[in-house]
Amino acid sequence: MKKNLLILLVMLLVLAGVGWFFATRDDIAQLTDAQSVGREPVFTPQRQETFPTVETAKAVGWKGGEAPRPAAGLTVERFADALSHPRSMLRLPNGDLLVAETNSPPRPTNGITDRIQNALMKRVGAGDPSPNRIILLRDTNGDGKADVKTTFLSGLNSPYGMALVGKTLYVANTDALMAFPYTEGATKIDGKGRKIVRLPADAPNMHWTRNLIASPDGKLLYVAVGANSNVAENGLDAEINRAAIIEINPANGDNRVFASGLRNPVGMAWEPKNGTLWAVVNERDMLGSDLVPDYLTRVEFGAFYGWPWNYWGGYEDKRVQPARPEVREYTKRPDFSLGNHVAPLGLTFSTGAKLGNTFANGAFVGLHGSWNRSPLSGYKVVFVPFDATGRPTGKPLDVLTGFVDAQQQARGRPVDVVVNGDGSLLVSDDVGGVIWRVRAR
Repeated sequence: MKKNLLILLVMLLVLAGVGWFFATRDDIAQLTDAQSVGREPVFTPQRQETFPTVETAKAVGWKGGEAPRPAAGLTVERFADALSHPRSMLRLPNGDLLVAETNSPPRPTNGITDRIQNALMKRVGAGDPSPNRIILLRDTNGDGKADVKTTFLSGLNSPYGMALVGKTLYVANTDALMAFPYTEGATKIDGKGRKIVRLPADAPNMHWTRNLIASPDGKLLYVAVGANSNVAENGLDAEINRAAIIEINPANGDNRVFASGLRNPVGMAWEPKNGTLWAVVNERDMLGSDLVPDYLTRVEFGAFYGWPWNYWGGYEDKRVQPARPEVREYTKRPDFSLGNHVAPLGLTFSTGAKLGNTFANGAFVGLHGSWNRSPLSGYKVVFVPFDATGRPTGKPLDVLTGFVDAQQQARGRPVDVVVNGDGSLLVSDDVGGVIWRVRAR
């Protein structure tokens, strides 16, 4: 008992010391949000950090009747609530909504660093065990609220991405792509899943989400796999088939790297005008609050986007050794900056949305929010306008804000975004346990 109390006391003292260090360090962002976003973001000098800047919004959840703030001309309401860490979503052809209730696999607890990390994850609302299930939400009377909620699929392993092709539902667990038989209208899958291919998940499995999208013809699947480190500090052998989007033939399991150098790609979507694949990417840490911007970009076959050696098409990260300056010659530059450390997770294009002309042509992005920037950034849903050629233009427009209150506490954190059949926008909120429905007034 005394030993446990001593360990607890030491941890509290260490946490207090770490908190004091982070609170007193001089790493306040110098750039405005407007400077950090768009096709030509402003870059500051690198500020290499031994310890990352830590400024977190404590997860407190929503009180009764509270909601985020919609943009002018829009309103927001609860499509479903009382959910357990809802993350990715998939709208089915019959209008049902699948939601992955999920979290990371068990994290290491080997040393004080692991324990501090786990304490931080708990503070920001990501410390609970993964529910490891997919739920089905159904609005039977068309009133904009789900009145059916049922466990659709359980016994998974930190599931994230979902894709329906014909009568097969594909689910990307953190360690494998799985296939399950699907019957339209069913509220539960009883059939046993089969493994299509193993996905990289070796410890520490730093970025555990595995988003998933099918090609328009359904013949190929694309899985986003994040890096197993910040800048390959665990060695490049730990990054095989990571920091990449993997193309998979579900008929036989054949797979290849479709694009690489993407530190943590998450949301993916097909741009409707040109039929190209786009993704949002979480960039590297510990270069200061003003670096490096997370981004939205086209994902081209065979393209290399710089990680870990450089970022934004040619800025060298001098922490990575041995250096490889020659890779800058064929590094592709991202299309659009979303801001520094905003943590983009959800992506969908505006096809089918009925939110007014302002939001008629472009992409909705869920910004989960920073933990390593001062001041906080993200914690909102934005809209990126696209021009007539199918390219992002201008600056992002706020769609849904107010997830962080005046005390810098997180009422919620937006994750995924999906256009509903009635033209509204559905937004998953893992801290709030809510699916928000944004519609025109």
